[in-house]
Parts: sequence; structure tokens; C-alpha cells
Amino acid sequence: MNMPDPQAMASAWMAQMTDPSAWQAMFKAAPLDASPVANLLKDAGATIPPQALESLRNDYLQKAAGLWQEFLAGKTPALSDRRFAAPEWLSNPMSAYSAASYLLNAEFLTAMADAVEAAPREQQKIRFAVQQMVDAMSPANFLATNPEAQQKLIETKGESLTRGLANMLTDMQKGRISLSDESAFEVGRNVATTPGQVVFENELFQLIQYTPATPTVRQVPLLMMPPCINKFYILDLQPENSVVRYAVEQGNTVFLVSWRNPDASMGTTTWDDYVENGAVKAIEVTRAISGSDKVNAFGFCVGGTIMSTALAVLAARGEQPAASLTLLTTLLDFQDTGVLEVFIDETQVAMREQALAKGGLMPGRDLATTFSSLRPNDLVWNYVQSNYLKGKEPPPFDLLYWNSDSTNLPGPMFCWYLRNTYLENSLKVPGKLTVAGAKVDLGAIEAPVFVYGSREDHIVPWSAAYGSMHILNPRNAQANRFVMGASGHIAGVINPASKNKRSYWTNDQPPAGKGKSKAKASVAPAQEWLDGATEHKGSWWPGWAAFLADHGGKQVKAPAKAGSKAYPPIEPAPGRYVKVRAD
Repeated sequence: MNMPDPQAMASAWMAQMTDPSAWQAMFKAAPLDASPVANLLKDAGATIPPQALESLRNDYLQKAAGLWQEFLAGKTPALSDRRFAAPEWLSNPMSAYSAASYLLNAEFLTAMADAVEAAPREQQKIRFAVQQMVDAMSPANFLATNPEAQQKLIETKGESLTRGLANMLTDMQKGRISLSDESAFEVGRNVATTPGQVVFENELFQLIQYTPATPTVRQVPLLMMPPCINKFYILDLQPENSVVRYAVEQGNTVFLVSWRNPDASMGTTTWDDYVENGAVKAIEVTRAISGSDKVNAFGFCVGGTIMSTALAVLAARGEQPAASLTLLTTLLDFQDTGVLEVFIDETQVAMREQALAKGGLMPGRDLATTFSSLRPNDLVWNYVQSNYLKGKEPPPFDLLYWNSDSTNLPGPMFCWYLRNTYLENSLKVPGKLTVAGAKVDLGAIEAPVFVYGSREDHIVPWSAAYGSMHILNPRNAQANRFVMGASGHIAGVINPASKNKRSYWTNDQPPAGKGKSKAKASVAPAQEWLDGATEHKGSWWPGWAAFLADHGGKQVKAPAKAGSKAYPPIEPAPGRYVKVRAD
């Protein structure tokens, strides 16, 4: 089943809008009907039980009749959807009725998708595809049916339309929708500004050592591994929301991997290379420069998957370099991959393998499109409405600037990752995979772990992040700690302690497992953890800082300069690699 692509829908929308004849067509408001869903179900070979369909149809007709009667009586319908929150929607009876009709139709189509008789994964794909179509057909997305945009057109005497067309044409040249004022930011100038030096580089990464901010530091250094799917500076946006700067200010000697943005020369790079020449090498250099046998290892998202794999490889070689392991929104057990499951099946993975397994690049733009499709109203249609229909310039926003700074991935590495983790979930099985010549057993890593998951994460469900608690450090599980934060995949992580925003949950009881009572045997471990958890206001960062302090060793004098005789500084942070753009 082909997945609707919101970025492609928006691109097609943009292409149509550059055709003058399309503007006339925009003023013909076509009703939303069920035929797209019917065609989708036919393509997927899925059906809806006749009785369920009849019930849905009757419910729809009853609500539609009620809505029409309210319109004839001059009653303005309630619009709870934030897309229609502006007063222009309610002040215009036709616009209010259009929005209410759309919401009713959307409810009906979504209910149709939910009523499909299919396997859970197939049903999720159908519901996802339907949601993409429903979101794309919102009346807020078209000038003819968006009263906010129409009012703006009148107030500016057509200037908003001129600006909107200019914004749209600029984005068409870029090949992507602008989410932020990109001229407001520059890597190394006002994002990724924590002082430091690049002390090592190879074909895969640069290693940054950050300048200490305290007279003394803990003896065990912190080695941070961000995801290679994005740039590292999500962890070092601006001083007030930088995880890196916070860790430095807490008295840690901080090293960080800055992955290279792959070009054609890296088209044959493998997962083994990322583990051996990336993570293992970074651990080696960090130990050599710091003089510490141990490191406090850290991984964010797929960076955590790479770091954990590397530590398992080293364990198989008889080495235990980690004093502790921190994993933020990381999957080791890929049983539940959230909405990303709609993109992962044998057919789709085999297609990628055929195209990329022997060489080539997975373009960063394609990866960005995939992630945008998970939140199309927030990351696609919101900007179609604002940038194009209303002619506004997107405001500067560091996180969205980073979100648009995409990275490529080597084809062989990407294909291995898809098949062995997302599709076959083999990484968690001791000895099933061989990486860098070693059998991988994550349970052989002898280090306490701090695992973080975000409650509203659509990429790594918090319960899936919790699954790492039963894989890592099984012989000393009571030393492991899990924390759940509010918000999503990124916003939950980037929650500075100084802001005292949001909240987080902790539970000091040992993870569910051996020794639990039969009364709790049927309760999922993650849910059991949540049932006993306590909510705290503010950031989870101080709790993580305390965890690092517990495993940081004694206090020593902060190093006067970065690097060592064997690894002299190469250039100031953030280095060259992070500045290379995929587009």
C-alpha cells in the first residue's frame, strides 16, 4: 500500500498554485467524500463489516442533518479544532459551516479506517494514510475556504498574496517548506556555541572536547553520542537550552561526537563502520585524552542504539569501558516503534535494499519528509497556511532551524539498521547479530543505566524506551533508573532546568520482573512502572546530573587545555563537519 506523503502533497499544491488556472479552481469548494478511503481499502484488500459501515453511515447522516438545521437556524457551530480558532472562522457563517462540515467528514473517514477488519499493523497503515488525506483536505489549506487568509488579502490590498507566492517559489527552489527564518541562525555563531576544541577526526566524525566551566571536574569524562540522522547541535542549541553547556557547568569533562554529513564518498559505509570507526574509536580517544579507564557513555535516539551496540562489542572483546550509560529516547527493543511502523515492512525494506544496500545515499530530504509526515498539521500544512496563503515570514526558532538542517545516511548502513532493528528486532536477542566481528549481547554491558523516555513521543514511545531496562545491566538491575518526561521526542529532552517548565515522573521501585507477585504478572512492566510513578514539576536534568555525579569518580583539577600530545586540537568547536548541509 502506497503511503500518502504530506510533503509531496504540499509540493503538488505549490506546483498547482503557480498555474494561473488553478487559482480559479480554488474557489470551487469541493466536499470531502469517502471515495479516497474506499479506493485505499480496495488497494489494501481490506473491508469494513457491512453492519459497522451502515452504523457509521447512519450516524454521519444524523449529525450532518443536525449541522444543516443549525446552519439554517443561524446557529454558529462550535469549532474545537485549533486550526479554526481564529475569530474569522466564527464570524463568517459560511466559513464556520465549512469547517464544521470538514470536521464531521473527517470524523466519518477516520471512523471508517478504525472499523477496517485487518491485522493491527495493516490497520495502522490504513489509518495513517487516511489521516494524511484528511489533513491535506482541510479548508484552512486553501485560499477559497480560509477566511483568515481572505481577510489578510483584503487588509493588505493583495500584498499578502504577492508575498505568499514569493515565499512559495523560494521554497520550491529549496525543495522544502521553510519552517523558520533561516537567516537568523548560523552554526557556531548563535547555535552550537559552547566553547571547545575538535581533538580528533576521521572519515566518520569529529570529536569535540568542551572547555571546562568549573575549577575542578569529575575524573570520569562524559562522552555524548547524538543521532547520526540529525546534527549534534540539538544538544547545544543556545546557551539557555543547551544540554552540553548544562553538563559542562555541572563539573563534567564533556566530549561529543559530531557526525559527518555523508556525501557520495561514504556511499558504501556500513553499520559496522559506524560502530567500530565511530563509537568504539570515540571511546578510545576519550579515554586516552582524559586518562580515565572509564567513561560515562551517553546516547540520544539512534546515537544510543549505536553507543549500546559499541559497548556490547567491547564487552565481547573483554572490555567494560562504561562507568554508566545514559540513553535518551532510544530504542533497543523495536517491538513497538510507534507510528513509524507504517513505513516498515518486508516490501518497503526490500525496496530500500535493492536501491541502496550495495552503495549510495539515503537523502536527508527524504528522511526529513518521513518525519514531517508524522505531524503534517504542525510541520507541513501550518506553514502552507502561514507562509503562502497569508504571506507571512516564518519567525526565527532554533529548534525548527535545526529540524531543517537534514543529514544524509549511507545506504548500506541505513538498510542494515532498517532490517535488523525495525523489521526483525534482532538487536535485543543475545548473540543473534554479529557487528564488527563480535556477537552482540546488550546484557553483557556491565554499567548502571539512566533511561529517559518522553510521554508523548511519536518516534520512540516511552514504553518502548522503558524496554531497555530489561535488556541492560540485568545482574545489577536495581542500579538502573528510568525517568519519563512530559512532551515529545525533542521538546521533552530539551527542557532546561533553569526554565522550571513541564514535569517528569520517577519510580524508585525496581523494574518489574523476577520476584514480582502473581497479582501483577499480567500487568505490562511499563504500565506497572507508571502506575507507581510520582510526578514532579520542572526538568529531569538535575536528576540526570546527580546520576552522572554518582558515577563520575573523584574531583580533579580541570584540564588547562584540550586534547593531548597524541591528540592535539585541530580547530575550535563546533568544527567543520556540522556545518556541511545536505542540500
